[in-house]
Amino acid sequence: MRRLDREVADIGGIDEILRLCKTCHLAMIDNVAPYVVPLSYGYKIMDGNVLELYFHSAYEGRKLDVLRRNNTVCFEMSSEGEAIITENPCNAGSYFSSIIGYGEAIFIEEAEEKCSALSILFKHQTGRDVAFTAEQSQTVCVFKIVSKDFTGKRKQKIL
Repeated sequence: MRRLDREVADIGGIDEILRLCKTCHLAMIDNVAPYVVPLSYGYKIMDGNVLELYFHSAYEGRKLDVLRRNNTVCFEMSSEGEAIITENPCNAGSYFSSIIGYGEAIFIEEAEEKCSALSILFKHQTGRDVAFTAEQSQTVCVFKIVSKDFTGKRKQKIL
């Protein structure tokens, strides 16, 4: 990372950014061209250095076709804050926090794990605890991104 003064290295800071964001931009390689989709997500941090992101979708579509051919992905989520207005427009911008990472997509087939993933996703998106049934889990495709390679970045207002 070029701007080490903006790096978020501690897992507590990473977790804070993940909680703030609701949409993950998932980048894939569709043959030779990039393909990016915005997705709602849920997450779990394991052992302080493994991030699991959970997603659901229909059972068919371009995104799933691409992931089945090549499951290597890049992901990004960000939260924009207050605009920064300066005399010199070259120094303008906004406060933000973001996470960028790399990982592999893994399709979840087993009903119990799918139910758990859906509950995590629903909790992150709505704040509500919901237990999904095996029958409900069979109505959607569920996959996760497992990553050990992710970084956080933040530009904060100094108080």
